[in-house]
Amino acid sequence: MKISTRNVLSGKIISIVSGPVSTEVTLEIAPGVEIVSSITTHSAKSLGLKEGDQAYGLVKASSVMIGIDD
Repeated sequence: MKISTRNVLSGKIISIVSGPVSTEVTLEIAPGVEIVSSITTHSAKSLGLKEGDQAYGLVKASSVMIGIDD
């Protein structure tokens, strides 16, 4: 797999919540560290995603903001 995305997070799918249009996929990338992605239900089915599978979270953003507490 060759991709242009720089931020690739490997992990295990721990939850899949399917809806009629979108599916929420939770990926555990480290013990106790999770990221959640919302993808189309068609894409989730096409990928054959199942809980317990290894997968990659690909993060691509045009900007990253930084915030601090006052």
